[in-house]
Amino acid sequence: MTAADRPVVVDIATRRREGRRPDRDDRPAPLLRKVYGEILRDERRDQDRTLDDVARTVGMSKQYLSEMERGRKEPSSEMLRSVCDALGMPLENLLARGVRRLSAPRRTGQHTVTGPPRVELMAA
Repeated sequence: MTAADRPVVVDIATRRREGRRPDRDDRPAPLLRKVYGEILRDERRDQDRTLDDVARTVGMSKQYLSEMERGRKEPSSEMLRSVCDALGMPLENLLARGVRRLSAPRRTGQHTVTGPPRVELMAA
């Protein structure tokens, strides 16, 4: 068996410690509260509703809702559910849209980054 025919086993933890690929975006991922806030704000604006209108429906201050939308407050799951209900948006929709935004390709220079470095494992 030649060296080229031998199986290769790659330790993922070692690969990560050695560093990222040069085309990898090293910016930290956005906070989940910021992503959810942007989605809620986009949905509210798409419906042409005001902060005051949605806040009254939920029973919170418009200042708190504004801070949620800007990612400055960490809302509880109950608060997220209430705002989603006020917007007529299923909570599952918020979660799915959040996942899509967090996993969307990020641009760095001329490279498109779609996820973690690809690691190929072969059985021995």
